[in-house]
Amino acid sequence: MPQSGTSLLGTITTELDKISPRFEVQPTQIQILQSPAEFYEALKAKISKAERRIYLSTLYIGKTEHELIATIREALRRNPELQVSFLTDALRGTRETPDPSCASLLAPLVAEFGPQRVEICMFHTPNLTGLRKKMVPRRINEGWGLQHMKLYGVDDELIMSGANLSNDYFTNRQDRYHIFSSAEITSYFHKIHSTVCSLSYHISPSPSPAGYTMTWPPSNPGPSPLSNPSGFKIQATTLLAPLLSPPRTPRPALSTTSTLIYPLLQFTPLLTLDASTELLALHTLLHTLRTAPFANSSWTFTAGYFNMSPPLRRLLLSTAPARGTVIAASPYANGFYGSPGVSGMLPAAYTLLARRFLDAVRRAGLDAQVELKEWRRGTVNEPGGWTYHAKGLWVTLPREPAPSVTLVGSSNYTKRSYSLDIEANVMVVTGDEGLKKRMGDEERWLQEWAKTVGREEFERPERKVGVGVRLAMWVVTVLGGAL
Repeated sequence: MPQSGTSLLGTITTELDKISPRFEVQPTQIQILQSPAEFYEALKAKISKAERRIYLSTLYIGKTEHELIATIREALRRNPELQVSFLTDALRGTRETPDPSCASLLAPLVAEFGPQRVEICMFHTPNLTGLRKKMVPRRINEGWGLQHMKLYGVDDELIMSGANLSNDYFTNRQDRYHIFSSAEITSYFHKIHSTVCSLSYHISPSPSPAGYTMTWPPSNPGPSPLSNPSGFKIQATTLLAPLLSPPRTPRPALSTTSTLIYPLLQFTPLLTLDASTELLALHTLLHTLRTAPFANSSWTFTAGYFNMSPPLRRLLLSTAPARGTVIAASPYANGFYGSPGVSGMLPAAYTLLARRFLDAVRRAGLDAQVELKEWRRGTVNEPGGWTYHAKGLWVTLPREPAPSVTLVGSSNYTKRSYSLDIEANVMVVTGDEGLKKRMGDEERWLQEWAKTVGREEFERPERKVGVGVRLAMWVVTVLGGAL
């Protein structure tokens, strides 16, 4: 007799309970936004009403995002009790110095409100130090690792996304945006944010041409990643590893309407003994889909940059006879389309990777089970043109019309996501029919601008790749997933 959906979900949560902490919420505590404009308006609205705390973890804040900064400034002026914390990446956040940068944009807030109310933290990878740091050009130094989490917390609400805080992510760059109205979840990720802040450089205002100084504060609990990378990682492991582990006390089983949230963090470059949970949880879920009770499941996987890690690709294909859909950006929806130099070759490199994926599908005899779709809404850098940056996974159980599981967050599911960057995601597991429908709606509307492509698509002259693509492939390996 086939197992019920609740029984199958119980199989999944039993395994996830061994990996990660979990939080139970009501389905109404999760809101799923559809568009960049909705994301931006929701973010500004929540900031405007903030009473206690705002914390923003992102790769970077666009150097011209004066409206967003003005919204934060007004919230600070309105409420003397409000505290604001920014966490960005040091390499990306200072790249344009001495020209205007993320750091110079934020520093005046510290000058106006003081370091007790506003802190600006910039994480620096321990992988880029010494002579290498001096020799590697700024434009490509992010290839050695980044702060890539996207956590937007205001009081007791958290927006989890893959979007950074800049104009294109607010207007014409498609991503995903889940709002969790939960004090527990928001406080948990605030601990993650604050801990990484304690492992980061601080930005202070300065009259220098750069407009800021970046220093390692004496209040930080250990050595800096530049002065002592190994000591830095030991301290990071001490602070972060306890936050990633599940509690030792038994947890109640999933009910027919339960909704569980599993925080999944990838902190590989910071940990001496890797206790990261994202890759482990993802592999565990896909291994579970390979078992007989899940044989008629289906999944949808998407990433803005089609460069999934080889083990992940093999696992996705090994879930057959489950049906699968992969959504990737069309070359015309790739942020590098039309760029000068080597970066302009990247869309062709991703095209080659997509073709290789379809070749792997054919070799596995899965043409009838797995399809590839390319997302395109106009053409990048032309009027009405959008880029595609959404990433995640949905899993629909046998005989069900909508997904019960989704994974959302910052990860691009690339090799570098699991070895160089720090990432934050959540896996949502629900038995609630209403939430499943809303998750299915998101899965569907992301495909409204996507069309199925076969191997014949890559035989068209404009999709042929030249010898320069080999160089671009190297850049994909180094920089893929950096945005």
